[in-house]
Formats: sequence, structure tokens, C-alpha cells
Amino acid sequence: MSTVEPVFANLEHNKGLKRFGLRGKKKVQAQWQLYAMVHNIEKLIPQIR
Repeated sequence: MSTVEPVFANLEHNKGLKRFGLRGKKKVQAQWQLYAMVHNIEKLIPQIR
């Protein structure tokens, strides 16, 4: 079972993403994609070790 809520909690509390620091749809999408990549890489690291 997986839910999206822990992902948002991690980004908000651990990464400090309470609001986007950029303006414009493309810039916000790019910022969101970077946060998503970081989150996914952090999930992969324990599996690699």
C-alpha cells in the first residue's frame, strides 16, 4: 500500500518546501521535478547499498 501523503510530508518538513520560490508554470514544474527526483534518489540509495 502506498499513499502520496508521506511524500508531501517529507518535502514540507525535511526539505522545507512549503511554497514554490519561483513564478510561472514552467518554472514551478521544473522546481517540482527537481524535488521529485531528489525524493526518488533518496529512496533508491538504501536499495543500492
